[in-house]
Amino acid sequence: MGTLSGIGYPLAHLLLFLSFFLAESRDFLSDQHRGNNAYLTRDEHWFNQTLDHFSPTDHRKFGQRFYEFLDYYQVSKGPIFLKICGESACNGIVNDYTSVLAKKFGAAIVSLEHRYYGKSSPFKQLTTNNLRFLSSKQALFDLAVFRQYYQEYLNAKYNISETENPWFVFGVSYSGALSAWFRLKFPHLTCGSLASSAVVLAVYNFTEFDQQVGDSAGAECKSVLQEITNLVDEKLQSDGKSVKNLFGAAKLKNDNDFLYLLADAAAIAFQYGNPDILCTPLVDAKKNGSNLLEVYATYVRDYYLGKFGASLESYDQQHLKNITPGENSADRLWWFQVCTEVAYFQVAPKNDSVRSPNIDTRYHLDLCKNIFGEGVYPDVEMTNIYYGGTRIAGSKIVFTNGSQDPWRHASKQKSSEDLPSYLIKCHNCGHGSDLRGCPQSPLNIEGNAEKCTSPEAVQKVRQQIIQQIDLWLSQCQAAGPSVDEPDYLLSAQRMTASS
Repeated sequence: MGTLSGIGYPLAHLLLFLSFFLAESRDFLSDQHRGNNAYLTRDEHWFNQTLDHFSPTDHRKFGQRFYEFLDYYQVSKGPIFLKICGESACNGIVNDYTSVLAKKFGAAIVSLEHRYYGKSSPFKQLTTNNLRFLSSKQALFDLAVFRQYYQEYLNAKYNISETENPWFVFGVSYSGALSAWFRLKFPHLTCGSLASSAVVLAVYNFTEFDQQVGDSAGAECKSVLQEITNLVDEKLQSDGKSVKNLFGAAKLKNDNDFLYLLADAAAIAFQYGNPDILCTPLVDAKKNGSNLLEVYATYVRDYYLGKFGASLESYDQQHLKNITPGENSADRLWWFQVCTEVAYFQVAPKNDSVRSPNIDTRYHLDLCKNIFGEGVYPDVEMTNIYYGGTRIAGSKIVFTNGSQDPWRHASKQKSSEDLPSYLIKCHNCGHGSDLRGCPQSPLNIEGNAEKCTSPEAVQKVRQQIIQQIDLWLSQCQAAGPSVDEPDYLLSAQRMTASS
């Protein structure tokens, strides 16, 4: 487990996040919800990664954690599935539908922890200055260097020389975007990618997120949620302490942080395939004349902050300013990426909003300034110029989205021959339904889709994914490696091994 030029790196984070930016792509699925078979493996491996891939003079390294699962691997001829970890600690290879695909194709599965998250932190302190190497661009080069390293590592493991396996890349949400961007930027290193619920479009004012929450809720539930929002806004003006106490959120001193918590709590039900847990009691309460605030507060306390596992401190800006790496560092780390690259600011639409109008652009910009200092803001235009947004010009990338997922409006939903895009339509199809099944949280072993309101919709898209993987792997194997690739791979191995 290396160090960064003598600077010991910490054991950072565990966090659930995803509470991925609080509902934001909280891909998390906390450990308390996982069974004994939730992971294919939790055995850690390490290699030395370059800190700054864009500097010709900075040669510092840091220890980066990865995992491998070889039970289904057909030695030498099987593909390698690179499963990208995103904005949370990567504690192993999760047993979702990827394992079914690996068994079908005789693939090895390897997974690399994202720089800075979990145990792969280069620094002892997460100051704004030390976070300057945290970006999607650096992460993509991490994956490229690791891919080269692991190919030689696997060859050495089985005493095989100059073998080049076909690679396929997988990711969900932010890691889904990384999957698409990896294929875009390094097409020679992978035969294709699955970009599940991939947020490839950086969005400054992401009003479509809130609009989709309303659409997914349906007219009755949406109306009740809007009524609750108005009641909370009024109560905050007259007796803010009591209303925060009701929701178990007294520690959130900033009213808008509290309002963000309530908005996320509603959105997460649709994002992760549990709409009835939220809407059924609310609609019933409205019909019965029950106290709507008390019913919603019960949902927030018992489900969102309870069973689902969201952390109250994730919304506390004082917590987000904590520069000491630890199990909850992912909140600060992801907000840095939000505040510098992608935004995804979930602001209230001007009309017909579900969330409070106080959650606006100014709230997000002030948060970025408060946590990271002056001059930190997301250069969304440059991010989309660099990657292409929904006009991404890559090839052999499968995009998938769930019909109820608010994040799908930052994904590529228009299909083309080289970039097929599939929408999984059902009542509880949300974030990553193709790999996770329904609901998406808690985890379903092997991505079981039986609890989806339309299992056949999930299975149809999965068959299309299998066909694309089969086709693109076949094309890759037919083409074979380039004549000078083995030397290139060897040089990459030497570079990563030297530190």
